Amino acid sequence: MQKFLIGILTAALLILQAAVTFAAPKVEINENIYKWIQSTPRGNYWFNYQVCGYKINDDDTLDLNILEVPTLITYDNIQIEDVVQKRRWRMQSTRGYNNLIGRADYLVFNFKNQTVQIVRRADLDHTFTELDSYEVGEPMKLADFTERDISSKFYREILEWIQQNNDWVIRRSRGKLTAKDSKRNPADLPIFKAVMPGV
Repeated sequence: MQKFLIGILTAALLILQAAVTFAAPKVEINENIYKWIQSTPRGNYWFNYQVCGYKINDDDTLDLNILEVPTLITYDNIQIEDVVQKRRWRMQSTRGYNNLIGRADYLVFNFKNQTVQIVRRADLDHTFTELDSYEVGEPMKLADFTERDISSKFYREILEWIQQNNDWVIRRSRGKLTAKDSKRNPADLPIFKAVMPGV
């Protein structure tokens, strides 16, 4: 009986130690910078509405076909553990990953091609310092996302927010409209022609 109790106590301590090792650090998200979109069992999805904007051409005009959006996904404990374990399996450094809180995805929407691309991804610690970063994938057609895809709602709500606040986003983009774009009916701008993912 004593060995049984010692075994249970040891198992409980191991579980507690694992929980402490991968406990997600508390992090406050500044809602004056980030807008929350959705939560899943593994994370919370935000986008940086203060920094998102249209691409600036070499002549300081805005390319209204290219929208650049930084996003933030904060992880739960299970996702943190999963990221750390995968790095160990790949023989990648886990230095600083005890403070991992999530990742930043840098999105580029191309309205001419009706695509979205994660051009860069960065793992972040509790101070929002990058632990590691890497280039990610190829452009994905917005029409190819299904309603069940987690990214569908995320991308769709970002695009809908931009549509509702497009004048503000243009002003925040720090470029100027071309003479042609400044004369266009706002409803004819590329953002309003965007294919909505999962619809």
